[in-house]
Amino acid sequence: MATTADERILTLDVIRGIAVMGILSVNIIGMAMIEQAYFYPPAYGFHSEGDRITWALNSIFVDGRFRALFSILFGASLTLVVTRAIEAGRKGWQVHYARMIVLLLFGCIHYYVLWWGDILMNYALVGMIAFVFWRLKPSLLVLSAIVALGFSYVPPVVFGLPEIHEIKLGMQPGAPPALKAKAAKAFAQITPTASEIASDKHDHDSLTAHVSAATQGDAALDPWESVYGYGIETLGFMLLGIAAFKSGFLTGGWTRRSYAIVAAACMGVDLLIQTYAAYVSLKANFDPFTFMPWTRILLNPLRAVGAFGYAALIMLVFRRRSAVSERFAAVGRAAFTNYLGSTIVGSLLFYGTFGGLYGQLSRGQAWLFVPVIWAVMLLWSKPWLDRYNYGPFEWAWRSLSRWRWEPLRRPLTSVPRPVIAS
Repeated sequence: MATTADERILTLDVIRGIAVMGILSVNIIGMAMIEQAYFYPPAYGFHSEGDRITWALNSIFVDGRFRALFSILFGASLTLVVTRAIEAGRKGWQVHYARMIVLLLFGCIHYYVLWWGDILMNYALVGMIAFVFWRLKPSLLVLSAIVALGFSYVPPVVFGLPEIHEIKLGMQPGAPPALKAKAAKAFAQITPTASEIASDKHDHDSLTAHVSAATQGDAALDPWESVYGYGIETLGFMLLGIAAFKSGFLTGGWTRRSYAIVAAACMGVDLLIQTYAAYVSLKANFDPFTFMPWTRILLNPLRAVGAFGYAALIMLVFRRRSAVSERFAAVGRAAFTNYLGSTIVGSLLFYGTFGGLYGQLSRGQAWLFVPVIWAVMLLWSKPWLDRYNYGPFEWAWRSLSRWRWEPLRRPLTSVPRPVIAS
């Protein structure tokens, strides 16, 4: 998340701002309709060409990459915050773990009160682990990240693909009864029944109904169990972020030629394969035995590749201070507020207590809110930060972490000075 100081590293803030905006592009679907539709589009709200186009664009350009980028930036911010704490004479571990504990509290509120798609609890818990690695050299950090990502990506290939093939065999005529039952159970998990859809809508009739659903049964444990689920991948991303920060990649320390090579190579590979996967999924009309292997298993290792491609491209485009770069940087400085604010807006739009649009819109229709929320992020963040030191939730996070009332109002003569890469 955002760090605070009189002098900012412009590139970190710009990348963070674009990342949090990109995350909203996919999160809006999880806010607007049943959870299965987030992972398997035909499950709900998928009827028109607009829905297919929206899915394809998100799949090719956004899905997975911006969460990875946000996680990478979290690792970089971890290093920056701890380093500045030590330079100021404080103990780095005390500063870091205080921040993670408060972040965990925010995450609990976010998950149990507002939305099942919270990532803050995962970041807080995994961030406590990532701290152990922060002093390592970039080469060792990259090696550690590769090991973590290997533990995340290899088992699905080794075990997941054969299981999908077995389920496909179970759908065939003449399959053994036990195999048929296994296939039916697996297929039911991605295609909700009418009663499941009705129950899910009931859980979103109000905030009270959501809290009741989120605090019962397996749902109550989901964010904690994420540590040994996708948390292993998150750890890999964070370690890559620490390495990228220390190497100067995220702070403008590389040459333009180096960034151009990384952008061209990473984005070229990522977008080519992502486009092919979207094409075969559309051509197969989202047949799960085509869609699932590609989108849930085979494309996963490209998340970090695409994230670094985007980071390098952003470094090239927004390397210099400009009105546009300052707008995106302001969104990044208030990324915590913009992330939580997006969920609050989603709750106002979709929960029955307020807008009542949950389950009423298709995928494409729900996505139309995204550009509007993007515009709000770009419009409010800079004027606010011209007057105040932090975004509202950044201020609360900092004050609670330090157990003191941090000054919010910026002195009238104070002007933030981003550090510009030469």
